[in-house]
Amino acid sequence: MTKAEIISGTETAKEVRAAVAGGVAALKEAKNVTPGLAVVLVGADPASEVYVKNKARQTVEVGMNSYEHRLDETVSEVTLLTLIDQLNRDETVHGILVQLPLPAHIDDHKVINAILPEKDVDGFHAINAGRLATGQSALVACTPVGCVILAKKAKSDLSGLDAVVIGRSNIVGKPVAQLLLQENCTVTIAHSRSKNLPDIVRRADLVVAAAGQKEMVKGDWIKPGAIVIDVGIHRITKENGKSGLVGDVAFDEAAAIAGAITPVPGGVGPMTIACLLRNTLLACYRANGLADPVI
Repeated sequence: MTKAEIISGTETAKEVRAAVAGGVAALKEAKNVTPGLAVVLVGADPASEVYVKNKARQTVEVGMNSYEHRLDETVSEVTLLTLIDQLNRDETVHGILVQLPLPAHIDDHKVINAILPEKDVDGFHAINAGRLATGQSALVACTPVGCVILAKKAKSDLSGLDAVVIGRSNIVGKPVAQLLLQENCTVTIAHSRSKNLPDIVRRADLVVAAAGQKEMVKGDWIKPGAIVIDVGIHRITKENGKSGLVGDVAFDEAAAIAGAITPVPGGVGPMTIACLLRNTLLACYRANGLADPVI
């Protein structure tokens, strides 16, 4: 039986997009400037195709300009880097996102670090990661930002909470830990090789599960009343033969014990694009010498 409050990423993402749309309208009125997001897709991966389509639609819906650049899977690294250089110099483009994964013959890190940090709306550039780690203003990876926004839906002040982040990736685990430190949490980064992982998680007031393992976190790992943010997403085949999605957390078990929990789907997932739009708006405000809007 579900005891926990369900933290809806779908509804929270709507709120973020509405705030972004307001910020876009205010910017147009104040500076006659429209934020522009350029998305680069290499190849024709079906999942990436759908994701890019959704990004473009939501970008336009909040009043921004959307620019798509589709390149063949065999494109050379030099050609891709040349395109990024052009986008870096394009004043109508305030955010650049290169859809990952890239083909094996292209160096992801070289491509990411070729994007100007101030246009790196994915928040993956080494300079943005360094700025985050040292408490400076940065564009921060979208999923971690979404995780913190969702956690604060359950408890507006996270200060003093014992937080455990399961996962140490550069995309989620490390940046979300940094953000939680900024919220004055006491943060432990754990992972699949941590000794006594269930015991580490049991002490946590806030759990961010980003290990990439299907239903790894069991209900009896959860401290009663804890906030659980599930970043994982895995496609499964149900008993009836239909496909479905689950996260890194065994939802039914955890929801019977937690105080608040994100579902899969409808939890962290919708927040990623919403926070991408948020980052694009921030990048545009900063490019025009304006203070960050409240979003």
